[in-house]
Amino acid sequence: MSGDGFHVHGPHDHELEHAAQGGHGEHSGMINQIAMFTAIIATIGAIFGYMGGATQANAGLFKNNAAIKKTEASNQWNYFQSKSTKQSLAEVSRDLTPREDEKTKYQAKIDRYEKEKNEIKLGAEKLEAEATAWDKQSDEQMHQHHRWAQATTVLQVCIALAAISLLTKKKWLEYAMFGAGGLGVIVGILAALHI
Repeated sequence: MSGDGFHVHGPHDHELEHAAQGGHGEHSGMINQIAMFTAIIATIGAIFGYMGGATQANAGLFKNNAAIKKTEASNQWNYFQSKSTKQSLAEVSRDLTPREDEKTKYQAKIDRYEKEKNEIKLGAEKLEAEATAWDKQSDEQMHQHHRWAQATTVLQVCIALAAISLLTKKKWLEYAMFGAGGLGVIVGILAALHI
């Protein structure tokens, strides 16, 4: 450069001016667009990945709760069976005893066992219903987990397509990248809506 108004550029000055104005060659718009899109998709993918992990953990927890309720219900049914056995023994004793006062005593036990059995049965049926509800919630969470996993996978494919399109500078790969990104977001929305 000179101070007389005569200006001479160095070999790299033109590139620096072009970069300062936002251009980096003929593909600069594509590069910036892909970089921004990839950053957004990676962020969305991270959120989807977290949601997938959370729903998988919930499904396991709900399945565990179902197993606990099934065990409690089984215990109640065993208790019901023991009351039935005691009731049967009391009925046999009542029928075999010759004394009327003993028959009355055994009949009172039979009536008590019948009442207790009905209460135990209601409790066992309630526990079975709770176990079924937990199982259903677990299945719903696993379905949602699979949707989150599908969405995350499609977004990972989208990011891979972004890298390939940057390397090859093929426009059709850029379109495929945008399509995969859109599809991944749609599947993520389906997961959020439990569809």
